Amino acid sequence: MSNPEAFPASSIKVLVLEKINQSAVQVFKDAGYSVSEVPKSLSEEELMEQIQDVHILCIRSKTKVNEAHIEKAGKLLAIGCFGVGTNQVAKDAALAAGVPVFNAPFASTRSVAELAVAGVMTLARRLGDCNTNLHNGRWEKSAVGSFEVRDKVLGIVGYGHIGQQVGLLAEALGLRVIFSDMMARLPLGNSRQVESMDAVLKEADFVSLHVPAQPGGKSLIGKEELAKMKNGSYVLNLSRGSLVDVTALKESIESGHTAGAMLDVYPTEPRTGSEDFSPELKGVKNAFLTPHVGGSTEEAQKNIGIEVASTLSKYVNTGQSHGSVNFPQVLLPAYPDSSRILNIHQNVPGVLGEITKLCSELSVNIDSQYLNTRGDIGYLVMDVAPDKSKDLSEKIKALPMSIKTRALY
Repeated sequence: MSNPEAFPASSIKVLVLEKINQSAVQVFKDAGYSVSEVPKSLSEEELMEQIQDVHILCIRSKTKVNEAHIEKAGKLLAIGCFGVGTNQVAKDAALAAGVPVFNAPFASTRSVAELAVAGVMTLARRLGDCNTNLHNGRWEKSAVGSFEVRDKVLGIVGYGHIGQQVGLLAEALGLRVIFSDMMARLPLGNSRQVESMDAVLKEADFVSLHVPAQPGGKSLIGKEELAKMKNGSYVLNLSRGSLVDVTALKESIESGHTAGAMLDVYPTEPRTGSEDFSPELKGVKNAFLTPHVGGSTEEAQKNIGIEVASTLSKYVNTGQSHGSVNFPQVLLPAYPDSSRILNIHQNVPGVLGEITKLCSELSVNIDSQYLNTRGDIGYLVMDVAPDKSKDLSEKIKALPMSIKTRALY
């Protein structure tokens, strides 16, 4: 039963930053939302001004959302990070305020995997240096230091969705694939899991990292790890800039122990293209450097736009929080001829009892309900008989432990 007065889509204000693909904008417009676009990242002060009346905030990697922003955003329902990473958002503060954060963990998988495999071939043939030499007018044709990748060993650290795709693509080129992961994984193709990252380092000709950032920003590949690698091997990092100690990597390449490296991510990255940026491996031989473009393909950006925008729309329209990185996971199908109430509350004993008591006092029949918790926050989705849903919603909202309550339809 539709109840536009309870939830008018046209009143939902969406702020889209950083040139997010138009596929996302179209999803929001199709949902009937009011969309504003700003084709850049916002500074802390600029975002503080913009966020006050926003219901859905859409960002990429450069806009930082801190605790003060969350506190200021009294109408904020959800945040969408249009990429894999969510470190740019104060997720604990968002959770405490009842704001789920969504991302696109899989939409750019293929694009990142293709770039990683392209990096393997580029390093093996020293194509970055060849390209630079010709642009500088130097014809340096030599087979020295150039190799076929066939029958070489690719070691993958982190065998999740991207690592698996990298392995499958690499096998098609004739590489032998080994991998390490924190958990037992089913190998795809002819890949082989080894017991530890150290085993990967000792056996692989190419080591490609596909893991999240380590606690405290600790590096995964430093001086000791580089020393364990085979002489003449290569390092690829398309995951998080903090994973590699670039100073140690530079020293290892210049000493001749490491034959080259590909980096798509860096410990610190500029917020805009107009800022000066001088990576530590600048000018180092066979250092293939790209500006965080692993997921920057037309296909990936379109898929990311659709995936995140659709997830945000489903949450706002139906209360489904499945896929949120910081919020209780609730996935409840619509119940025919019912009204749906969403309640985010402090996770303290007796909340469900209090809500059930209110239903009893108002003689409201509960058709279905689902409760899940995460930390100090509980999230309840209820489908109830529509005749008294408005009164029930108001009474639930008035409970002292309630953080946010919405009646959808």
